[in-house]
Amino acid sequence: MTLTVESEFNSRGQAGTAWNGIERRAISRHKLATEKVSPELWDRQAAQFDGAVQEQLAAYARTRWPSAIPEALLFSLDGEVVGGALVMIQRLPLRLGAIAISKWGPILKDAKRSDAGALYAAMIDALLADYAVNRRMMLSVLPRAATGDRNWQHEHLLARRFRSGAAMHFPDRYLVNVRLSDAEQRQSLHQKWRYHLNKADKAGLSFERADVERLSEFDALYQAMIDRKNFPDHSAYDTIAALFAAETPELRPELFFVRRGDDVLAGAIVFKAGDTAVYLFGATKDEALPLRAGYFMQWHIVRWLRDNTKADWYDLGGTEGYQGLHQFKKGLVGDKGIITPVPPVANYAAYTLPRLLGEGAFALRELIQDFKRRRDGMADGKQRSTTAPANEDE
Repeated sequence: MTLTVESEFNSRGQAGTAWNGIERRAISRHKLATEKVSPELWDRQAAQFDGAVQEQLAAYARTRWPSAIPEALLFSLDGEVVGGALVMIQRLPLRLGAIAISKWGPILKDAKRSDAGALYAAMIDALLADYAVNRRMMLSVLPRAATGDRNWQHEHLLARRFRSGAAMHFPDRYLVNVRLSDAEQRQSLHQKWRYHLNKADKAGLSFERADVERLSEFDALYQAMIDRKNFPDHSAYDTIAALFAAETPELRPELFFVRRGDDVLAGAIVFKAGDTAVYLFGATKDEALPLRAGYFMQWHIVRWLRDNTKADWYDLGGTEGYQGLHQFKKGLVGDKGIITPVPPVANYAAYTLPRLLGEGAFALRELIQDFKRRRDGMADGKQRSTTAPANEDE
C-alpha cells in the first residue's frame, strides 16, 4: 500500500503552525509505502531505529498489555525503511469497537534526518488512513518527552486535529546528556549531587556489568526492597524476562550491580537501544543509603552508556511526586541535561461513534486509575510533595 502525504514543515523539520485543515497543501511531499509485518520481524527492525523504546516492542507489549492485539507497520520511502509503529488494538466491551494505541510511536529510523518532521507527519497520516478512516477506530498517540525546546510531535498532532486527552499526574522526565567527558559531566552535576558522589568514591564501592544469568540476583534484591518499603508495585517488572530473552542483542537490557566487597548493595536494569537509553528498574539494600551507592551506580551507568552505546540521552524516568527522588534526578541531570514533560495523549476519530466510545473508555479508565492512586496513597507510608528526605536515591 502506498500513501501520498502532504505536510507543512519548516526548515528545521518541525511542524508548521499554519495548518487550517486536513487537506492543507504543503511544502514537502512524501510517498510512503506501508507494510504490515510480523511482531517478531518488527522487533528485529526496530532495534536499529533511533526511536527504539521498550513500549514499541512486541516482546514488551505482549506481556504488559496481554488483552491487546499488537500490529506492526514499517514505512518506506523510495524502497528504504524510514520508520514504523507498533499499534496495540484494544477491544471495547460488548464488541462495541476498538481503540488503536501507539505509545511513544511512530518511531523514526534516523531521527537526525533533515526531513524527519515530514516523515513523522507521513507516518501519522498513514495511521489515520488505516485505523481512523478505513477501520473506524479512535487512534490514540502518545509521543515521548522531547529533548528540544518544544515537543514538535505533539504540536503536529494537535495541528492535525487530534484532541488532547489524559495527562500524566507527574509528567516530567529527567534526561541526562551522556555525550560528555567525565570532567564535563562532573561539572554539570549539581553541587550537592557532586558532594555525595565524592563521598561514594571513597566508600570502597565497585561497579560491574552483569550477564543475564545473574538476573535472579536482581530479582531477589528488587523483591526484598518492595517488601521492605511496602511499595504498591504497579510497574511493568513482569516484562523484564521477555526483554532479556529478546532475539536481537540490542534489545536486551543491561544489568548493573554495585557491591562492597562480596555484598551486593544496589542494582539497575537499563534499556539501551536507540538514541535514548532508559532506566527501567533499580533496587537497593538499606545499607546502600549511607554509602551513597545510588549515586555511585548512576554515575557509572552514564559513563558506560557513553562508552558502549549510541545513546545521546539517558532517561531516568519520573518521580511519582516524591520530592527526594526529584532532587536526586535533578542533580544528576545537572546543567547539561533536560527536565521535560511527557505531553498529554492525543486522540483522533474520523467518526462520531468511535470518538464517543473511545473517550468514554478512557474516562472510565481514568476513574479506575484515580481510585487506585488514592487507595495506594493511603497505604503508602511515604510522603510525597516536599516531605520526602532530600537524599533519597531510590
